[in-house]
Amino acid sequence: MTWDIRMRNTMFRKLPVEQATGQLYGGRHRLRVVYRTRDLVVLGLGVMIGAGIFKISGVQAAANAGPAVIISFLIAGAVCLLAALAYAELSSIVPVAGSAYSFSYVAFGEVWAWVVGWSLILELLLAASVVARAWSLYAAQALADLNVPVPEWLAGVIGQPKGFDVFALGILLLLVVLLATGSRLGLRTLWFMVMAKLIVIGLVIAVGLTYFDPGNLTPFVPPAEPAPDAGGQSVLNAVLGSVTGGTPQVFGVWGILAAAPAIAFAYIGFDLIATASEETDDAPRKVPRGMITSLVVAVVLYLGVAITLVGMVSYGRLDPEKVVLTTPFTMVGAGPVGHVVNIGAVIALTTVILVVLISLTRVVFSMSRDGLLPRGIAGMSRYRVPSRATLVAGGAAVVMSQTIDVLTLEQMVVIGTLFAFLFVCAAVLALRRDRPDLHRPFRMPAAPLTAVLGILATGWLMLNLKVQTWGYFTVWMLAGLVLYLVYGRRRSEMRRLLDEGPRRPPAALMTAPPPDLAGLAGPPPGARPVSTVPPPPGAGTPGVRPYQPERFDTGQFAQRHPGPGNAARPPQPPQRPQRPQRPQPQQPPPQRAERPPQYGGRPQPPRHRR
Repeated sequence: MTWDIRMRNTMFRKLPVEQATGQLYGGRHRLRVVYRTRDLVVLGLGVMIGAGIFKISGVQAAANAGPAVIISFLIAGAVCLLAALAYAELSSIVPVAGSAYSFSYVAFGEVWAWVVGWSLILELLLAASVVARAWSLYAAQALADLNVPVPEWLAGVIGQPKGFDVFALGILLLLVVLLATGSRLGLRTLWFMVMAKLIVIGLVIAVGLTYFDPGNLTPFVPPAEPAPDAGGQSVLNAVLGSVTGGTPQVFGVWGILAAAPAIAFAYIGFDLIATASEETDDAPRKVPRGMITSLVVAVVLYLGVAITLVGMVSYGRLDPEKVVLTTPFTMVGAGPVGHVVNIGAVIALTTVILVVLISLTRVVFSMSRDGLLPRGIAGMSRYRVPSRATLVAGGAAVVMSQTIDVLTLEQMVVIGTLFAFLFVCAAVLALRRDRPDLHRPFRMPAAPLTAVLGILATGWLMLNLKVQTWGYFTVWMLAGLVLYLVYGRRRSEMRRLLDEGPRRPPAALMTAPPPDLAGLAGPPPGARPVSTVPPPPGAGTPGVRPYQPERFDTGQFAQRHPGPGNAARPPQPPQRPQRPQRPQPQQPPPQRAERPPQYGGRPQPPRHRR
């Protein structure tokens, strides 16, 4: 193992790419390979296609953009595609479980890696808790729509936005146990549920297009109007209001732009595919392919649902507080389709929770493996999955979902994700500058320009989040920085390795013993006597073949180096080495007489082998 002499053992120490790809940890912490390209696409669709696909297009059409919400979906998709290209390049260089955390460790150093990893924990932990609560709400609604009787004692503890909830608790515990006992079962379950919700989405689009009315798309861009007070303004509106004195607006061009950040929240999840790199066969090529394919498919599906919804009902008839996809179908007289939508939403949210828990587990596992979290969490079970990390991360999600009003913290999931997007786009530029020699199976097209555009677009999305969200995020990050200074900086695996210094090469790689020890032990038993002719000049130096005295026994040394005591001898022809004879047994076994082969009743002469 070699270390860069310029590396300093500080909290800005960088993890070498060669060590990040697996040589540092050994086989005990290697995750088993379970994913192929199509599995990664299903993994991405499992988290990107959630209940939001049945709700977000109607909400944003009614509240911000009108029919032009279709343009908002394209803008959000383009921003996420820039980030996906950056993730794809870094995943091809560092195909490990930590995703943006590991990328930042390699590109910027340990303290920045901790900051990104801490924001990923916030994103995924809150996402699992929020989606579990939403799953409970949709499941309770589906039971009510299907007239399934619910006991009175159970009705008060299901479908609750906050407090104790049996459905939220049950779905989290079920999926945590499923993941802790092996990824194969979880992968088969994911395949089944993703196929089921794609069938539901296809049915919704097919039925909805039969009620499509082009008149509902006019005016395509409604005129701008002042935005109602929705309980807090974004950072961008606050800055613009203080500078220009204007008020926030909805609809018009500003409404289209304001809808894009909320829609980008629906696309978030393609980045979680990078956390499966360590479990993917030929990850440097398959992970970028699966990531981009799943994002493109998700954008197409969201556009299809958005076009269907705004074409069925005019945006002016929709209530942004109550609109879900069941409402337009009820308004056009296709109420039974709404029941299918509720069932599809329950299935969709189940896959989201499953993939989020997988990604949260891998991030916690990677940070524990590096020593920034307790290393005992990174232990592997007999199923060759990080069961301890699964139980720790899943347990934290269960506690959070039952004790905090997580539905009011939905934007915290978005800001944690966008924060990681910023570092990933910047890491592409940093590694292109610092390590241009790295092999990149996937390269971000026009990397300097597209990476900078990704940073600007992601920063713009972050400015559209509420001021209150930024305050909560700042508190979370400060708490994480204190935890790193107290624990992670001292227990870091990189710190320990740098303190030990470079290791000595293995004994098998040493070509000769040190000069002061050679020959002290004498020749081994049975060794041939070594000639006393002195070695030629240059022997033992780098680039020169090691000295072998037996090569000069034919007199060539005396001919080339005449001198006292080196009488030239006539050259001797080289002798062929004799093959060692096989020892013969003292009493060979008796030969059994063989009958001569018969052919046509007459003896035949024996055949000789060539």
